[in-house]
Amino acid sequence: MSCLNILKQKGFKLTPQRRLIVEIIHDAHDHISADEIISHVQQHMPGVNKSTIYRTLEILEQLGAVYKSDTSDRFIYHHAEEGHHHHLVCTKCGKTEECPEDLFSKVEESLAGKYGFRANFQHQVINGLCNKCRKRAN
Repeated sequence: MSCLNILKQKGFKLTPQRRLIVEIIHDAHDHISADEIISHVQQHMPGVNKSTIYRTLEILEQLGAVYKSDTSDRFIYHHAEEGHHHHLVCTKCGKTEECPEDLFSKVEESLAGKYGFRANFQHQVINGLCNKCRKRAN
């Protein structure tokens, strides 16, 4: 279901600002930072306040229409229809690598079996050192 349909179904008004934010995220075809979204929105609608954009992003996240990830220096967003995946982020050089959704499947099974706990590993960011930076450090 599209972001706009989710908003409409949950009783939110489809304001021009919300429509534009959804369009920007959808058209990004990749992760996009909050600052990039704000910049795009303000280019098209100069009067839109940052707080309006952040509130819309929060609503979209709460409704499961977008995923938000903290990469330690910024928040990035991507459309939920793109699926789940994870990120390995090098804290030294900033290189980011995507990993498949099933990366944590054994941990999920272990937590469920041992503790009866259902973990949410939908979109994780794992910080550390990439192979190149790790080799330089030695």
